[in-house]
Amino acid sequence: MPAQNSAPRNTGTQILFTNVTLVDGTGDPRRAADVLIEGEVIARIAGPGELREHADPGCEIIEGDGLVLSPGFIDMHAHSDLQLLVTPDHYAKLSQGVTTELLGQDGLSYAPVDDPTLAGVRQKIAGWNDNPEDFDWDWRSVREYLDRLDRPDADGGRIATNAAYLVPQGTVRALVMGFDEGEATPDDVERMREVVRIAMEEGALGMSSGLTYTPGMYATTEELGALCRTVGELGGFYAPHHRSYGKGALAAYAEMIGLSRDTGCALHLSHATMNFAENKGRAGELLALIDEALDDGVDITLDTYPYLPGATTLSAILPSWASAGGTDATLDRLRDPETRARIRENVEIYGSDGCHGVVAEWDTLEISGVQNQALAGYVGRTIEQIAQEEEREPFDVFAGILLEDRCGTGILQHVGHEENVRAIMVHRTHTGGSDGLLVGGKPHPRAWGTFPRYLGRYCRELGLLSLEETVHHLSGRPAARLRLDRRGLVREGYAADLVLFDPETVRDTATFEQPRQAADGIHYVLVNGTAAIAGGRPTGARAGRALRRTPEGTAAQR
Repeated sequence: MPAQNSAPRNTGTQILFTNVTLVDGTGDPRRAADVLIEGEVIARIAGPGELREHADPGCEIIEGDGLVLSPGFIDMHAHSDLQLLVTPDHYAKLSQGVTTELLGQDGLSYAPVDDPTLAGVRQKIAGWNDNPEDFDWDWRSVREYLDRLDRPDADGGRIATNAAYLVPQGTVRALVMGFDEGEATPDDVERMREVVRIAMEEGALGMSSGLTYTPGMYATTEELGALCRTVGELGGFYAPHHRSYGKGALAAYAEMIGLSRDTGCALHLSHATMNFAENKGRAGELLALIDEALDDGVDITLDTYPYLPGATTLSAILPSWASAGGTDATLDRLRDPETRARIRENVEIYGSDGCHGVVAEWDTLEISGVQNQALAGYVGRTIEQIAQEEEREPFDVFAGILLEDRCGTGILQHVGHEENVRAIMVHRTHTGGSDGLLVGGKPHPRAWGTFPRYLGRYCRELGLLSLEETVHHLSGRPAARLRLDRRGLVREGYAADLVLFDPETVRDTATFEQPRQAADGIHYVLVNGTAAIAGGRPTGARAGRALRRTPEGTAAQR
């Protein structure tokens, strides 16, 4: 049985969407309908105009002529772990119709930790999430983190969207072994397996990795396999950012597929793409690998964002040995002339493993955000541009920024290919994930625009997917991967996580110059039956819940 009180609650408050075009998240053809919400639940679905007589006198009636009602969108790769709490209105995601997010991505997040591990992780991913000093970091375990997400604030509000969590393998390794390089001993592996087991019993749905980030990248295939067996035994899935999206990308994908074959653990490939010049036009080779495995019964899904540039931290470009031991150790290496020369050789001549085995192309690395505001003038400029304007060597600019910003710098990496993006997004296992970083002077616009961009550009304008297919990719299919309890579809008895949008006008407006721009065409967004967006405007309501793994492996609110 699901966790106690896991079902959405019917509190009696009614909302009626009448005369809508219903796209229910299954991929089935659209149809005209009325949909009645009672409390947190979709109470009834009927033909257009049929439910008015069933509505209570105080029912809010929303006319849907010409508008589409669909399930709320599920962001399968979100980095909102901290911002859900620090910026609770969370307009970036609500404004594009997102009602559920999957956190704990890329092998690095804030639970489970002890005090030293938390300090190291906070600094390590400051470029992703910021690192506020005046924030109450009052959790250490996964259960405590999920409880914090569920805790009402002084105004009675909770988090703005629903949130599920993956136990991050890099954080687990740091908790057991620290941030240094080194092969795990059998005892280390058993301790990590126990940490993963406890994290999933406390609510995590699976495990993530960041295998181009330290310390997760130090894990061998065998170490990862041991952890995946634990995840699979508990009904979870493995979501790796694998070892390379550049040189050796296909081999890196093959390693992950092999792990799934060998361990029986379901696999979800994070931001699955083929980047850098080496991989232009090679998406078909990746999809052939996936299709062969699927035909053999391997359980695989993937997510992508509908943009070309990626986003990460500037320190990720460093070779893994230079990042061993945490931020202070990295900065000491950059200050030492001999070690700095060795780093430069790795980055500019041989290709750093942190940069996917590819030589750093300074004209592709654009500063998106800094921790040290004395460096704010660099935001929006590439390393190459800064070097030319300051008459310095690009590597010296790179190293200098890392030193002055204590490795807290965010970047955009302009290395994608449109033909690859399009080929992968139409695959039968595809889901949508923003990989959105919400902090910095000029963050990637995908944090604000991913889901309306799928609906506007790739569905309506380019016709790569039908509307029904697009909504299925963004709701029903990810809900199935997450094993959500009565969520992800528009069905009676399901949670009222819903989006009402205009299929003719919905589009992203966020750009690289102006990234924090809300979508056009999103009229209403309901989270657990409460309107977070009404008439195209935020209401301030925050009705999200932490969605936790149950003993049976499904995901439900407590």
